[in-house]
Amino acid sequence: MIHNNGSPDFEPAARALKGLLPGATDDRLTAPTPCQSWVVGDLLDHLMGLTLAFRTAAEKGPDPAPDGPGDPSVDRLDPQWRSRLPVRLDELVVAWREPAAWTGETVVGGVVLPAEVMGVVALNELVVHGWDLARATGQPYDIDDQTLDTVHRLVSQQASSDGTPGLFGPSVIQPDDAPLLDRVLGLTGRTPR
Repeated sequence: MIHNNGSPDFEPAARALKGLLPGATDDRLTAPTPCQSWVVGDLLDHLMGLTLAFRTAAEKGPDPAPDGPGDPSVDRLDPQWRSRLPVRLDELVVAWREPAAWTGETVVGGVVLPAEVMGVVALNELVVHGWDLARATGQPYDIDDQTLDTVHRLVSQQASSDGTPGLFGPSVIQPDDAPLLDRVLGLTGRTPR
């Protein structure tokens, strides 16, 4: 979905991610994920941090992690994540619905980008880590084509066969007729199937 100001809507990706949270049961917090060396609890800790950081970026507030994101840890996972992460996702959606969120420059993890790029980076984080969580917890994952088109444009510019340190692993080439989600995942260094 696109807003009348032309910017992407985070709501479909946030809703898809929220739908996966009940499946992240306590016994699955130590299960492996597609993210190298991360377990489900690490991924959830990362999602807790990135939802706050990218909301703050939309609001042009001070960078909550100026030295870059710390390594996520299941040991640091907020014990209240089940109630707090859905709220943070809702706050992220609202923050990026403001036209001003998409103007000027903003910062996350010490990286300064044009806000219109940072917003798509945030959306990519929701989409790709939503898929990571779905895979790790054995759940189906469905994301709308409009969101995928937006994210695909970003990752096809950023991805490389060597990977992009801190962002993506080396690209996993997908056939041109592969589903768009698979092509996005491949560009971020994931093996979709």
